[in-house]
Amino acid sequence: MARLHVSPLSSSFMLTSMVGFLISVFFVYGISKSWGFTFGLFFVIMFISSLISMTYAPVDFDERKGRKK
Repeated sequence: MARLHVSPLSSSFMLTSMVGFLISVFFVYGISKSWGFTFGLFFVIMFISSLISMTYAPVDFDERKGRKK
């Protein structure tokens, strides 16, 4: 089985996905149902990718790149 190469995403990426989903559901969906659903789906996919990034990203990513915490 091939090893996944997952790079860590920033915490602002997850925050953007949560806020974008809430705005899509509460504001955009009332104006246009198709656009509200589309944006909601897009932000859910962003949220899932941030969860995958948190789970499978290497712990020592910053140390390998020479960054200090």
